[in-house]
Amino acid sequence: MNKIFLLYFLTLFTVNCFAQTPRSAELKRKRAAIQQEIDALRRSIDETKKDKKESLGQLALIQKKLRLRQQQIDIVNEQISDIQGDIDLNAKEVDKLRNELDTLRQQYETSVVYAYKNRSNYNFLNFLFSSTSFNDALKRFAYLKAYRAYRQQQVENYLNTQTQLQLKLSDLKDSKKERNEALREQTKQQAVLVEDKKEQDEVVTKLKSREQELTKRINEKRKQDIALRNAINAAIRREIAIARAKALEEEKAARKKAAAEKKALAAANKKKKGSKVNKEKADPVTLASSKPAKAESPLDDRPETRAMSANFERNRGHLPWPMASGSVIMHFGPQFYPNSKARFDNYGITIETRAGTSVKAVFNGEVSAIMSIGPSEAVIIKHGRYFTTYSNLSGVSVSKGDVVKMGQVLGKLDDKGDNLGELEFLISNDKMVNLDPEKWLR
Repeated sequence: MNKIFLLYFLTLFTVNCFAQTPRSAELKRKRAAIQQEIDALRRSIDETKKDKKESLGQLALIQKKLRLRQQQIDIVNEQISDIQGDIDLNAKEVDKLRNELDTLRQQYETSVVYAYKNRSNYNFLNFLFSSTSFNDALKRFAYLKAYRAYRQQQVENYLNTQTQLQLKLSDLKDSKKERNEALREQTKQQAVLVEDKKEQDEVVTKLKSREQELTKRINEKRKQDIALRNAINAAIRREIAIARAKALEEEKAARKKAAAEKKALAAANKKKKGSKVNKEKADPVTLASSKPAKAESPLDDRPETRAMSANFERNRGHLPWPMASGSVIMHFGPQFYPNSKARFDNYGITIETRAGTSVKAVFNGEVSAIMSIGPSEAVIIKHGRYFTTYSNLSGVSVSKGDVVKMGQVLGKLDDKGDNLGELEFLISNDKMVNLDPEKWLR
């Protein structure tokens, strides 16, 4: 019984002390990682403030910082909830142990009183010698021995329960201390969030004063986006037409070859005067069975292009970013800005960074097209039945038809003013559907 109790005690202590540790440590790691990202954003925001004019990039950075700050507050709230759960559990365990301690104390007191009343050797011997047989005497002796062990067990149980109670009280104290620290962190983060919102409002107000300029710029971007999308769709249609023409040529060549083989086989059979075996070989069903299965997409007509498409799909969420640094100032899909009439649908993502930054291919492929979009250039790369587009480039370093590798430099980012550039990055498929690049990039 003593060993069983100790095993239970150690198991309970281990579970309560260490069960919550991995989750608590994970939440702390998340908070630290978010704080690092916030610090990096803070540096980027300070850098953009050096420019004379507020930009959408600056607003996007502040909005991202707000989202990260809110994530931190949510994690702190999770920590507080977990700690409160530990406090409630420990409080229940303390009450339970106190009740057990009272019960053990009463039981021990009762046994001590009984032992005191029956403490004489005469009673002990009388109890043994009043046995009806030798076996009965052995049983009575074993009973007395077990009773002595039971009393010792009571003492040990009492002391162990007392130790466990002290540990639980210590855990309860630590949990309350940790909760108070988390509450202070929550208050601090909420205060910083208020300041961040004020910073956002200031930028929005200043952008509001430049709304005409901002609207003009966005209208220009909208026109360029439409031109870019039309160019991408034209490139995709051209690639599909080329693939279909090539497949038709190969099909014609295969039919011509099959007809020649059939004619030669018929001539051979005629010489052998209609051999049954050769008739079976000339069976048109047998010849037709060798025809390859039709690909799902005209751009997946070859094994190597099918493999390229499959590899691109497998790397969803793991593709490298096209630039080493930068901030997404416009995300995929509908764009809305606070207190502004600027509204439009973005076909890809817009990444802002310093002009002249190298733009790199995000995956292996073949340059499908290079075109002029406004004053800048765009590069379209084919990856099987997927296409990636890099627009607003200058000094393009690849040519149409080139096979490129992941990470290969395609060109430099053009200057849009204030020594800043904006990369328009799009991902499309052979159905001419634009996909959200942020779901494909790591």
